[in-house]
Amino acid sequence: MTDKTTESRTTKYPLSIRILHWLRAVLIMGMIASGWYMTRLPESDIDVASFLYPNHKQFGLLVWLLALLHLALRWRYKASMPHTPEALTRWERYLSHVTHRLIILLTLLVPLLGYSMSSSFTQSDGVPFFFISHIPEILPKNDAAFVVFQTLHRYCAYVLLACILLHVAGALKHRLQHRGGETDVLPRML
Repeated sequence: MTDKTTESRTTKYPLSIRILHWLRAVLIMGMIASGWYMTRLPESDIDVASFLYPNHKQFGLLVWLLALLHLALRWRYKASMPHTPEALTRWERYLSHVTHRLIILLTLLVPLLGYSMSSSFTQSDGVPFFFISHIPEILPKNDAAFVVFQTLHRYCAYVLLACILLHVAGALKHRLQHRGGETDVLPRML
């Protein structure tokens, strides 16, 4: 028989990881929505140039930093992290692992591609980060590279969105079909 501490440690993620999970979820969905919205406006729109693009850049950098923090916390709390439910079918277990790994990879990659896009654009005004006026641009200015980074940034963001939707759909499926059962993983993150 397990004691209450062991049981809670294996059925819920640590509080810091749960808070970070939901913060990142809100930020990433906001980033995808703002990216989709601002790229559909004419570039001459003053709101895009003066508000949306700089904020998209700095919140993108924040998402990247939070992704690094997430990895550090996962490593730190590895022993107390909930296990993958044994009751999952083989394909569900595989899909869950692939989806989680892709989300982690893409939350690191998409902001780096955005930074690379901004850094290589010849007319870029830099990447602001809240109270720091600009993060140094380390890539050479090259509009051909900009187009490649822009395309990769866009399509990787769409793949990230698809992975998030799959992640949410899986959690909801198990919540609705097996509420309170071993595969009902939603309470672990609440």
